[in-house]
Amino acid sequence: MPGSGAAELDAAGITDPALRAAYAACRALNAAHGRTYFLATRLLPAARRPAVHALYGFARYADEIVDDLDDDRPVAAKAVQLDTLTADVEAALDGAPAAQPVLAALADTVRRYDIDRRYFADFMVSMRMDTGVTEYATFDDLAVYVHGSAAVIGLQMLPILGTRVPREEAERPAAALGVAFQLTNFLRDVGEDLDRGRVYLPADELAAFGVDRGLLCWCRRTGRSDPRVRRALAHLVARTRGTYRRARPGIDMLEPVSRACVGCAFTLYQGILDEIERADYDVLHRRVAVPNRRRAAVAVPGLARALVARARS
Repeated sequence: MPGSGAAELDAAGITDPALRAAYAACRALNAAHGRTYFLATRLLPAARRPAVHALYGFARYADEIVDDLDDDRPVAAKAVQLDTLTADVEAALDGAPAAQPVLAALADTVRRYDIDRRYFADFMVSMRMDTGVTEYATFDDLAVYVHGSAAVIGLQMLPILGTRVPREEAERPAAALGVAFQLTNFLRDVGEDLDRGRVYLPADELAAFGVDRGLLCWCRRTGRSDPRVRRALAHLVARTRGTYRRARPGIDMLEPVSRACVGCAFTLYQGILDEIERADYDVLHRRVAVPNRRRAAVAVPGLARALVARARS
């Protein structure tokens, strides 16, 4: 894990040893599992980073309950664990002792930044959907899921990032950016999601190109490709780029010290779409990633912009 994060906690005024350990656990989850997200977070002022790590750590903790491929427990058992987590979140936000370190950090972040707790209830609804819903007929159907799994993440972040316009004005593009990141993940991870028994790509969009779950599974199983799948994925990549375009104006609505962070994430996540295209949409057999040299080419100028913005603030 890059660094210990102690300086960030000092900058944020987090002094309680148990709470510092809770934030450190969230930071470790972010560093280990969210490479792009973690890199972008480094461009924020140090005092704001622990809050972002707390949001990521909680989301990752919940996600692991439903998506751990090494966990062969029945779906019903995972659903029960999600119900328990939902109750634990509510209790922690009400001020009760946290049942898990990530919840201690989450509750502290919610209080510090006055984040609307409804966002976390919506998030848990989507996590529960993952225990019973295995496919989506249309984008409208998928929108119900991505509201809780992605749009609310952008909304949770706004109080931490800060805005130079009324927050309500920045909410729509912030939600759109969360959705754009999620759709990008769906396209990158379509093979892994099949292994979990799920297809997030809307069935009607796939069917327009002659693709269904059976064809996707055949490609995944045999290691072969199909031109119909490539055309469907190309269409969905183009549609996802449209979501990024709707989200882009929101970056300029943020406080200057936060723009480099979000701009970096915006560019790197779109870079995943570039890599999907470079791979000729062969995402059913391997996981594409933005090369380290390109990540550095984005992050270094972003750091320079972040330092200038901090100096002016």
